[in-house]
Amino acid sequence: MEKWNEIRHKVLVEGASKRSIRREYGIGQAALEKILALPEPPGYRQRTERPKSKLGPFLGVVDAILEDDKQAPPKQRHTARRIFDRLRDEHGYSGSEITVRRYVATHKRTSAEVFVPLSQPPGEAQFDFGEATVEIAGERVKAALAVMTLPYSDAFLVSAYPRECTETFQAGHVAAFEYFGGVPTKTAYDNTSIAVSKIIGPTERALTREFLRLESHYLFTHRFCRVARGNEKGHVENLVGYGRRNFLVPVPSFATFSELNAHLEERCADDLDRRTRGNRGTKAERLEEDLDAMLTLPSTSFEPKRTEQRRANSLSLVRFDQNDYSVPTAFAHHEVIVSGGIEQIAISSGPELVATHRRHWGKEHTTYDPRHYLALLERKPGALDFARPLEALELPASFSLLRRRLEADLGSSGTREFIKVLRLMERATFVELIDAVEAALSMGATSADAIALILFHRQERPVGLFSLDGHPHLKSVAVEPPDLSAYAMLTEKGA
Repeated sequence: MEKWNEIRHKVLVEGASKRSIRREYGIGQAALEKILALPEPPGYRQRTERPKSKLGPFLGVVDAILEDDKQAPPKQRHTARRIFDRLRDEHGYSGSEITVRRYVATHKRTSAEVFVPLSQPPGEAQFDFGEATVEIAGERVKAALAVMTLPYSDAFLVSAYPRECTETFQAGHVAAFEYFGGVPTKTAYDNTSIAVSKIIGPTERALTREFLRLESHYLFTHRFCRVARGNEKGHVENLVGYGRRNFLVPVPSFATFSELNAHLEERCADDLDRRTRGNRGTKAERLEEDLDAMLTLPSTSFEPKRTEQRRANSLSLVRFDQNDYSVPTAFAHHEVIVSGGIEQIAISSGPELVATHRRHWGKEHTTYDPRHYLALLERKPGALDFARPLEALELPASFSLLRRRLEADLGSSGTREFIKVLRLMERATFVELIDAVEAALSMGATSADAIALILFHRQERPVGLFSLDGHPHLKSVAVEPPDLSAYAMLTEKGA
């Protein structure tokens, strides 16, 4: 550039002859004319593409492979090395691998899709799931990350759950709405089967019952992306990665998912102090504008759950989400309704709640409640020592002593009498029953009726004196004393 500038200045300003310039700088006439015509060097311009002497006949094959790859799974598409191997082995290509690599790179760059920037009005949201490894109660597990973001303010919430399913989908929404303090007017989703039961057309969807229940409760509307067009909610997809890199590195360790989610909410709140590129004010300040455009939270709470109709089998077990849960034996072979929440499984028959269990998030696990099988064991006392539901019931030594005494006094009927004692757990806690059994043994009583009398007597609470505290309207009520003169006359006559 320095010599370019010197030549132009000497000829065009100082009036030096072109012949002297060509002689001084050792350049030809054509080069000099180009310098005088252009204010700066134009750079190298290749008029025609260099011929690919060996690859040229195979370009159609390479183009066909790259086109077919668009329909293949992303992790099973051709690399440049694999294309080179196929050209060499299947088509007799004798050129170099680097030539193939350069052509593939150029083809991918020129054929890559270009996207239109989308506007992000206040009050709208995007939702998606990701995954990350976390440590819960000392065990490393894959967690599903539910992420909801407000693109206008860039505020977002990450919450973690054992698995991606209907209940955690709903729980992620509930947590985000409460964190933001409002409900977005519209939320964008991909075509997850949790929300979409059938894709009818480019924009029309048949929605699942549980998604409609969530939408009806909070009164927001939805927008589903076109199939395989995740870029339409690219904001939340970027924040899934951002949250994983910034909030979950190194791998966090917590006792429960609840503690992990409290930590994630705190980190998301700290992130509100950040200002994003190109936006005025912090994310917290722009969140206020989002909230002005959002819906208010409903007065009633929403319970994240999935409800299914099931039939209890001959072992009084009901299967839900690949795990089995017990119900009282009276409901074996009956149709029941199972409601699965994040923490608890509730099983009902008609209006009656028949069983509740802590939810297990693994697979092929069986959860028993020993109380559910005691009525059946009373009819089949011979199965007492082999009953699997009672394996986890750690009975203290006092129960073994009670059983020996009952069987010594009553023979075979003593086992049934002992089961009657265990059945008292249906109306009292295990700790209360242990105290009652130990009290009965100390008095020499062993029958189920005696233990029940002790147990229920201890459960009774004395009635306290009636107080007018908190009932000021009753203090103005005056009750006249009764007239006892007639009663007095009767007592006098009796005397």
